[in-house]
Amino acid sequence: MTRKQGRGAVRSAKPGKPVKTVKADSDVPFQKNEEVTVDIVGMTHDGEGVGRASGFTLFVHGGLPGEKARVRVLKTKKQYGYAKLMELTEESPDRIKPPCDIFKECGGCQLQHYDYEAQLSWKRQHVVDNLRRIGKLQVAGEDGAEEGVIVHSAIGMDDPWRYRNKATVPIGAAGNGELVAGFYAQGTHRIIDMDDCLIQHEHNDEVLRVVKKVAHELRIQPYNEETGQGVLRHVMARTGAVSGEIMVVLVTNGKRLPRQPEWIEHLRASLPGLKSIVQNINEKNTNVIFGEETRVLWGSDVIYDELDGIRFAISARSFYQVNPVQTVALYRKAVEYAALTGSERVIDAYCGIGTISLFLARKAGQVYGVEIVPEAIEDAKRNAELNDIRNVTFEAGPAEVVMPRWRKEGVEADVIVVDPPRKGCDPALLDTILALKPERVVYVSCNPSTLARDLRVLEDGGYTTVEVTPVDMFPWTVHVESVAWLERR
Repeated sequence: MTRKQGRGAVRSAKPGKPVKTVKADSDVPFQKNEEVTVDIVGMTHDGEGVGRASGFTLFVHGGLPGEKARVRVLKTKKQYGYAKLMELTEESPDRIKPPCDIFKECGGCQLQHYDYEAQLSWKRQHVVDNLRRIGKLQVAGEDGAEEGVIVHSAIGMDDPWRYRNKATVPIGAAGNGELVAGFYAQGTHRIIDMDDCLIQHEHNDEVLRVVKKVAHELRIQPYNEETGQGVLRHVMARTGAVSGEIMVVLVTNGKRLPRQPEWIEHLRASLPGLKSIVQNINEKNTNVIFGEETRVLWGSDVIYDELDGIRFAISARSFYQVNPVQTVALYRKAVEYAALTGSERVIDAYCGIGTISLFLARKAGQVYGVEIVPEAIEDAKRNAELNDIRNVTFEAGPAEVVMPRWRKEGVEADVIVVDPPRKGCDPALLDTILALKPERVVYVSCNPSTLARDLRVLEDGGYTTVEVTPVDMFPWTVHVESVAWLERR
């Protein structure tokens, strides 16, 4: 999509309710339902426009930086409030027409109204702002600083559509009794039914359409969150981007899947690339998607995919990055920052099913992967065997426990790579890294705020953050991954 595609004309203000005047000396100058004009001066981490009027901040859903808008106040607190966008009086040149028909309702994407190049710039700035505000780091080029952390431009996609290889969506019932499947409306548990998602692989869309059709024909009741009744809770579709193999996971509220043989027959007949049908059982009254028990109803327990020439076996609950094109870019950058010459010992904490470990092993002397989930470690060992990569060792357990023991056994890490969940590194792991004193640390992050927090700890412990590269793993959403390179002082 080009920067000019889909832009509408600037809308002028219409006659109607007058814009209220406010008292500048009031702590909270606006009342509920009052209409005011705001300047959108920025955007929050979750994509809300930051509006300013009379020195007061109003968060405006749908507003973009550089716009002027007439808004209606919904709620106020002492220092900020929330408002509904009523009309744009000055429109950003980066505003585009969202191509998705349900964009305004669905919570799956937040930025389809924002030009893609502008998104990449905003995501880089989002990383910079967190490094400065939370990490207290000086960023080169900001406020005239010549030295400091180099934050590169975000690595984007040539074609930022149809990139997701996995869809996990809730199943519910519409008012007419029809089954619905789709993402929740933003901030709610109201399912927005969808048949076609522009950021999903086409195979995933087909799986969702087929599952809804089969469930309807077999009269399978969807799960009801309020009553705890019903059978089908979620459906997950996985597609191998290279292999084309498909896995369908049906999450049920009980061990029994009614009319199971017919499920298998219908799914096999409708999905040519189908390799695996799996049932996951979740009987708890919880928002957590998966239960502890998983069983294969038909086919294999895994599907296969490939990243940069490395094959991976992916089971139903494996963590596997959802954007294969950008995953290769992300992991190549991590390997580049590790600066391997072929002799180094590398520890990969939070190694999951061994994806980064196997990328590193092609350049390192020996790689040690540690992960707290035993099933993931079994997958990692299988993936190493699948690719005949022998200079890797995997072990299950807490990284902060396993890594010191490895050191006692003579494993001195030259490089430590971490790829933690959104909450960031466990404090005990950061202490362990500082105690092991590797020459270099590579930090892969999916959350700029916890990245900045953890970089501050490592900086205070004797490391210098040299570079950070944002990678746009999730176009049209507010999420951004980053890779940071740190050197021991």
